[in-house]
Amino acid sequence: MDLALSATASAHDADLRAAAFECAIEPTLLLDPDADVILDANPAACSLLGYDRALLRQTKVSALHAGQLPALIVFTQAVLDKGAYWTDALTPRHATGQNLRIEYAGCVVPHDGRTLMLLTMSDLDARRRRYVDAAAEDHMRSGIATWQRVERVFQDIERENQLILRAAGEGIYGVNAEGNTTFVNPAAERMLGWTAEELVGKEIHPIVHHTHHDGRHYPDHDCPIYAAFRDGAVHQVDGEVFWRKDGSPVWVEYTSTPIRDRGVVVGAVVVFRDVSHRREADEKLHAALAEVDRLRERLELENAYLQEEIRIETNPRGIIGQSEAIQKTLRQVKLVAPTSAAVMITGESGTGKELIARAIHEASSRSDRPLIRVNCAAIPRELFESEFFGHVRGAFTGATRDRIGRFELADGGTLFLDEVGEIPLELQGKLLRVLQEGNFERVGEERTRTVDVRLIAATNRDLKQEVQRGRFREDLYFRLNVFPIESVPLRERREDIPLLAQHFLSSESKALKSDLRLSEGDARRLARYDWPGNVRELQNVIERAAILAQNGRLRIDLPDASGSQSSAGSARLKADARPTVMTAAELRDHERTNIVAALEACAGKVFGPGGAAEMLDMKPTTLASRIKALGIAGRQRPVYPSSSTARDRGAP
Repeated sequence: MDLALSATASAHDADLRAAAFECAIEPTLLLDPDADVILDANPAACSLLGYDRALLRQTKVSALHAGQLPALIVFTQAVLDKGAYWTDALTPRHATGQNLRIEYAGCVVPHDGRTLMLLTMSDLDARRRRYVDAAAEDHMRSGIATWQRVERVFQDIERENQLILRAAGEGIYGVNAEGNTTFVNPAAERMLGWTAEELVGKEIHPIVHHTHHDGRHYPDHDCPIYAAFRDGAVHQVDGEVFWRKDGSPVWVEYTSTPIRDRGVVVGAVVVFRDVSHRREADEKLHAALAEVDRLRERLELENAYLQEEIRIETNPRGIIGQSEAIQKTLRQVKLVAPTSAAVMITGESGTGKELIARAIHEASSRSDRPLIRVNCAAIPRELFESEFFGHVRGAFTGATRDRIGRFELADGGTLFLDEVGEIPLELQGKLLRVLQEGNFERVGEERTRTVDVRLIAATNRDLKQEVQRGRFREDLYFRLNVFPIESVPLRERREDIPLLAQHFLSSESKALKSDLRLSEGDARRLARYDWPGNVRELQNVIERAAILAQNGRLRIDLPDASGSQSSAGSARLKADARPTVMTAAELRDHERTNIVAALEACAGKVFGPGGAAEMLDMKPTTLASRIKALGIAGRQRPVYPSSSTARDRGAP
């Protein structure tokens, strides 16, 4: 019951308010300032403005006050800030096209979470006529007093205009049709540093708008402010500068709105704001975006480079080996890594020069930056400079975009120049300059760039001879050869071969998902070979053996034409130049020789890993039978797994 009564009361109150709005004598509009929409108008407002009520509801507030947007904004903001405000600076357009002189009184009306505005209008012309009639009647009694009251009314109007100008946060000034200043508000004085007395009555363009931000002259016939009272259109401009009294520029955005008197444009009002902070923020943002683009390009190149490098297997433990040669190399790496000295790594191909370079880089203070590798032997002669230093778009045919060079990519890190002896002589001078000064220019660009790069070079050539032959600059050689390290060939550190072979085999076993092991016999065979291709050849042999493996047994295939020592029987066969077809006795002798050589290589061991049976690829029982049949036991005692087994095999 109480709820029903309350709802009935609320509906009754709403009806009363609607009736009050409809019957109000004063013309009244209900506005939505955010949407710039007239929500409703009472009959008195429709009569004053000459519009049908439905048409007024479809009209924007700004359209009703065409050409008066700055003053409308100032008044609306004042109402919203203060809750209530009034002005007579706005002249709405009558349906007949005539501008009405209206005094507005606005107040805020909260409604359902929205902020609406109730606008009451008073016709100043009608009021003035009433004042004149009253003055004429009173003149007969006290004429002078009446005119003083009328004068005070107009003084109040003028004072209100001044209050609006002073309250506005934007700079506002007016110009007449000759370009002379008619008024300047305090905000404009603060922003420009000129006082109103210094500007009013003077042509303002030569004072505050004479020059573009880049120093170019700004002719007044191109000025959008003057254009407003020449073409009668509103001009909105962003990205220009006004000049302060002290000669400094202030970035502004402004609107120049023409002022009309009885249909004739007589000047313009300019509303502007200082956007220097926004401009500075935009410039910083553009600079940051440009830096992001540069870093993104660099990261893309680094990513592409690292994707390429990831295909090159790198031992996570570093350099493998226990020989004295390897220990010496590791000591040299430990000494030179903490410094920034250039390093020259010499040695045959395939000895692991790049691995030494990586060890130096990872032990240095630059390890958090990438090691950039350049294979100088793989770069076309005409692209060396672009590869090293980069290029800009259009520098040469095919340069469709800017490209970062390897020196810039390695900034803060290490640059490894493999096969440095392949660098063309004409580029060696530029390389020397970068090493000495840390400066270079991209191809097609005049800007000098600075880098901090630690250089490691590698070569399989004798660069001293290259210098003597005039194919390598002597000064560059001495600049690169600050700390020389020799990468020892594999044949000079044979004790490291089993370790390397086992490492490569472990990697292949993971890749092939198999359990492959290196036998002692395999290790001895590998150790006897001279490895002209060094570690790279060893890796290839192990990879091939893993692929050919059957039943978990490696099939190591070493080249025939090698410097390695083959078995004694094979050596005799080559020396004697045996014919292809052998007699039974010759075949028996050849078999005997081959088994004896295998037993000697295995120290008499027949069974198990590294035994002669494994080396000869025979079953141990078959080999034991052949040893007995050929009478080898008396000359070379075989080693069996146990004495009982040996007796069973007929061993003495």
